[in-house]
Formats: sequence, structure tokens, C-alpha cells
Amino acid sequence: MADWIFSIVDRLGAAGVGFLIFLENVIPPIPSELILPLAGFRARTGAVDAFWVWPAATAGSVLGALVLYGVGAWLGYERLHHLAGKKWFVLSSQKDLEKGYALFERHGGKIVLLARCVPLIRSLVSIPAGLARMPLWRFTLLTTLGSAVWNGLFIGLGWVLGENWDQVEGYVDPVSKVMLVVGVLVVVWLVLRRIRARSAYQGQHRR
Repeated sequence: MADWIFSIVDRLGAAGVGFLIFLENVIPPIPSELILPLAGFRARTGAVDAFWVWPAATAGSVLGALVLYGVGAWLGYERLHHLAGKKWFVLSSQKDLEKGYALFERHGGKIVLLARCVPLIRSLVSIPAGLARMPLWRFTLLTTLGSAVWNGLFIGLGWVLGENWDQVEGYVDPVSKVMLVVGVLVVVWLVLRRIRARSAYQGQHRR
């Protein structure tokens, strides 16, 4: 993957960085922890425009986030709430969904802003924001601020480390893997909880 990222950055410059970060937001397994330090290093060597690389990366983050926000808004809370009431829907109960929605209603701004600096979560948080129909201007502003901090930090690290830019991914990759494992465990727990609750409900009605 590194060679492919290299070729895009070297061929398209800052626009290539923005394009890759856009993809990273829509397809989380593409690591910004690799793209951004590389962009910082290439900006230091003059291969990428140092002035435009940070705005381009941030624009890519915002555009990618808006795509997932649109997915959440298209699905909509009411539709998801209806699906959660179906027997075959095992990811969440309606009650859990209502609690999550209430939490996002109270703290959605903080969640969106802080999540933009957390691997994996930084992409996925756009979907509940769309579900909750957070005002688009507010979502865009918070996403821009959070993404600007994240992108600036990693581009700066790449600039400072120079030829050792790839060390950044080595430090951040374990965190990304931990977040992935935690995410999978949470999904498994939700599914098992849903199945157990359904079995208990059916057992009570058979008596």
C-alpha cells in the first residue's frame, strides 16, 4: 500500500493527499497515519507544495465525512428505529438506539470534535451525526476543526522526522488495531445481548 500512496502523492501533489484522505474517511482501513507523515516529508523535500498540503488534507477529510453524514441522514433515525424493532435486526434494540440518540443529542458536538482525533472512530462518527440530523453547518465546522488538528499534527511529524516519517505509523498502528478490536467486541456484545434478551422474552411468553 505504501508504494501506491507514494505514487499518488508524487504524481498529484497536495491534491493527491486530499484525495487519499478523502478515501481514508470513506474507507477507514486506508491509514491517514501513513498518508499524512509521508505528505509532511514530501513537503519538506519540495515534492509537495508545503502551503497547500494541509488545506488539501483537511478538505479531503471534510468531503469524506460529508459522504458518511449523507449515508446516516439518508438512513434516518426513524427508519433505523423501525429496523431495530425487527426480530432479525440484532445490532441494537430500539431502547439502546434511543439511549444512543439521546446521548448524541446532548453531547453530539463534543463527540464529533473529539472523535476526529481517534483512529477509526474519526470516520465512523459521521454516520450517527447524520442519523441525528446534526445541523450541517455545525457538523462541517466541527469536522473541519478536528480534522485540521489531526492532519496538522501528523503532517508536522512527517516534516520533523524527515526520512524517518514512517516511524509515525509504527507508534499509531497499535492504537488503531486496539480500536478495531474494541469495535468488533462491542458489536459482538450488542448482538449477543440482543439475542439473549429476545430468547428471554420468548421464554417468558411460552410459560
